[in-house]
Amino acid sequence: MGTVVTFTVHTPVPDLVVKAALGEAVEWLHWVDTTFSTYKEGSEVNRFDRGELSAADCSPELAHILALCHRLSRETGGFFDAWATGHLDPSGVVKGWSIDRASEILVDYGLADHLIDAGGDLRFRGSPLEGERWVIGIRHPLDKSAFSAVLVLPGGAVATSGIYERGLHVLDPFTGKPATALASVTVVGPDLTTSDAYATAALAMGANAPGWLEGLAGYESQVITPDGHGWWTPGFARLRAGAEPAQGAVAC
Repeated sequence: MGTVVTFTVHTPVPDLVVKAALGEAVEWLHWVDTTFSTYKEGSEVNRFDRGELSAADCSPELAHILALCHRLSRETGGFFDAWATGHLDPSGVVKGWSIDRASEILVDYGLADHLIDAGGDLRFRGSPLEGERWVIGIRHPLDKSAFSAVLVLPGGAVATSGIYERGLHVLDPFTGKPATALASVTVVGPDLTTSDAYATAALAMGANAPGWLEGLAGYESQVITPDGHGWWTPGFARLRAGAEPAQGAVAC
């Protein structure tokens, strides 16, 4: 997927259980990479894009992702567009979806307390310690040594889309030009699949993102502009902690 995925498990279980769970989760992520990579000529997503596979011939997973892409396009007014480059690239939903499934694999093995970090996008469940919540630092897009926010969360997902790590990689599908109006968009929600896609769509929206984000039920968000101005939903403000995390995770 072009990124590093790390697992942190806090559930006290035998090492053999942890190794088996992580083995299956990593095997799943490698399968996803082989199937959906736009950089591998023989991947299923590229074969479908070239017309070598029909919708009837593609795997159930690809069919599911295509349906997700169409749904997210409707929900975002077309700003989430897996065909924005002229070719099918569902990466904006595949990463979150695959990490959500990896999290479910860990739960199936009894590892209820864990965090998965996929290049700064986070999926976490349970708690880091009994009775405690997750403490998540959101890296500032204009200062890598600072946090733009520190959140205290019971579980869920945090996704950030921005121009500071990968450059101008998100396109406005209506103009075909890179999205430059916002430095970063962070979305907090119950799952990484939708949170990540919403963050990508909002980055593409530019100045119209805050109005759209504020209307999303069940999701909270923060927007930072290239000149350092910030905006956040009222619910996001309520999630903020009073101090930087001593032990926690950092969302890029």
